[in-house]
Amino acid sequence: MNAHLPHKTWETGALLGTSSWYTIDQQRIDGFAVLTDDEEPLHNDPDWCRENSPFGRTIAHGFLTLSLLTRFISEITGNALVGTVEKIGFPLNYGFDRIRFISPVPEGSRIRCHATLQDREPHKDGDMLRFLVSIEVEGLEKPALTAEWLTLWVSDGLISA
Repeated sequence: MNAHLPHKTWETGALLGTSSWYTIDQQRIDGFAVLTDDEEPLHNDPDWCRENSPFGRTIAHGFLTLSLLTRFISEITGNALVGTVEKIGFPLNYGFDRIRFISPVPEGSRIRCHATLQDREPHKDGDMLRFLVSIEVEGLEKPALTAEWLTLWVSDGLISA
């Protein structure tokens, strides 16, 4: 393990932490809809939702919730997975092996993330980190989403071809 890696002391199987609560408001939902060209009544029409949706209000896009993982993992790890000029190497989002959208996130809800380092394996370009993440919705029993997220820490700044 490279001594310059910010995550060298993280133990496999250990809960890295839980983020602070984050409110999902209509402005954020609407902004995400504009950015992704995914505007539909279930997300963006509160009047329609009051009359037609089983939730009685708009819900966040699943991909909005997923996109907030970057924010949450940075908070949980104290920005350890952020490349800087002070560190050797940098992180690359390597993708997901599994994502499940389990519960909706109604507008006005507060969510937070729980992250566990499931695995860390040597990779030809550095270290492959596998995180188990879940997004909790305040007051709901089931999480909004669960995922296995892969991050490649490129230890020397070079990627093999």
